[in-house]
Amino acid sequence: MTNIDISEVKRLRELTGVGITDAKAALVEAEGDFDKALAAMRKKGLTKADKRSEREARAGLIGGYVHDGRIGVLVEVNCETDFVAKTDEFKELVKDLCLHIAASEPEDVKMLLDQPFVKNPEITVGDYIKEHVAKLGENIVIRRFARMALGEVN
Repeated sequence: MTNIDISEVKRLRELTGVGITDAKAALVEAEGDFDKALAAMRKKGLTKADKRSEREARAGLIGGYVHDGRIGVLVEVNCETDFVAKTDEFKELVKDLCLHIAASEPEDVKMLLDQPFVKNPEITVGDYIKEHVAKLGENIVIRRFARMALGEVN
């Protein structure tokens, strides 16, 4: 049996939102390889996220970002409860989505979800959202967004 470092278990737990037992089991199964364990937990997290995607999301936040006075973004991100909408994790997600939209110029929500996430191109924006669904335990939906750039005509 591989010796598993408790700090790795905690790190995996924080990234995925799973319990300590599940995080440790994933690391044991991956023989201590953190990246393999994370990939396995993402797959499991996606399964949990798919189950939650049927639940209605009407709470949430409208986030905004202005870059250098030249690019502006507004995005509506919905979740199931105000409680989750007020968490730092949810607020950080909305902020990250604003930054991504400013940088990548998506045309619609479906194209946005399929794009490589600017902060971690190894995953898509959709996968990034699903990680938060697994971590926060609620359905999360990008309802709509608007991006404006100085001098552009839509």
